[in-house]
Amino acid sequence: MNLDYTYGFDARGRTAATSDDDHIRDMIEQVLFTTPGERVNRPTFGSGLLQLVFAPNSDALAATTQFLVQSALQQWLGELIAVEDVQAENLDSALTVTVQYVIRRTQQRQVATFTR
Repeated sequence: MNLDYTYGFDARGRTAATSDDDHIRDMIEQVLFTTPGERVNRPTFGSGLLQLVFAPNSDALAATTQFLVQSALQQWLGELIAVEDVQAENLDSALTVTVQYVIRRTQQRQVATFTR
């Protein structure tokens, strides 16, 4: 059983659970939007992506964002997924990140989009 992220309750009033594939998606979201230093016992956990939200758009920023996300996902979830592509878009102070990855256990290709 995997706990659903964000934490919530199911129809029976118990802690909500989720499938393995959805749990991996939830973990990707946590890596993307956690700032290093935010977690006490894992000070290097996260990607630092949110620090780039207010940076001016440029080709260099797009390349930096892609590298930052791919390296963080490889470091923290490399045993579970193989990242194939990362696209980041910053529009009207909203950051949208699309990650294409393969779940190693099932070899199933997934695409997930996250917005903050």
